[in-house]
Amino acid sequence: MDKPRCLIVRTAGTNCDMELAHAFELAGASAQKLHINELIANPALIGDFELIGFPGGFSYGDDIAAGRILANRLRHKLMDQLLAAADRGVPMIGICNGFQVMVKLGLLPDPHAGTRTATLADNESGRFTTKWVNMTVPAETCCVWTKGLTELDLPIAHAEGRFVPQSDEALARWNDNGQIAIKYAADNNPNGSTADIAGVCDPSGLILGLMPHPERWIHITNHPHWQRKGEAFKSQTPAGLKMFQNVVEHVTASTPATA
Repeated sequence: MDKPRCLIVRTAGTNCDMELAHAFELAGASAQKLHINELIANPALIGDFELIGFPGGFSYGDDIAAGRILANRLRHKLMDQLLAAADRGVPMIGICNGFQVMVKLGLLPDPHAGTRTATLADNESGRFTTKWVNMTVPAETCCVWTKGLTELDLPIAHAEGRFVPQSDEALARWNDNGQIAIKYAADNNPNGSTADIAGVCDPSGLILGLMPHPERWIHITNHPHWQRKGEAFKSQTPAGLKMFQNVVEHVTASTPATA
């Protein structure tokens, strides 16, 4: 088949769209960056893509709250198309600001709940935090993106990354469904997220949101300690790239071959 086509949704304040496009292309997809105004003018464009990415940045300057304005525009103008894409099995990812958008839009963790079931609040420290963090992937997760990963390092850069569920019952349901995709490792929670949650997926495992930036570790030399690591480390596939490869392989395997 042709390369899977990935839609990168951008707007005022988006600043990680080129890195996200590069990650998808390195993993074997083709990526196209479209401004939200183009999508609102022609919502049917969303149906042309097999993958969707919401990049990091500071959409609309994070006015009111991080991701809220973009989430509101998507909810009122494009929610039907995004839910239709989810129903078609289109994998999606929201990274950092993109995760904030997806949660405040209601696309994660429960796309069909009809309301928000979680939020991303200010870091407990009250400060913007940027550093590399160590994380683990729960063995029981249904997430397609993290397949084959058990532990990973990724960078974070956010001020509103504290994941807060609507209720204990919602958190228990996500645990039972395997929707907790990535957790901060022991004693390494940088923002106070409930249950050390760094990323969650929808029940299908195809829609992922996370605060860390996988698109920032797609080359070995992106890692701050790459020169201190042994040759085995230098020969491995970076964890960030592996995540994008997983989903591109999934789409390729799921799409019928064309003559």
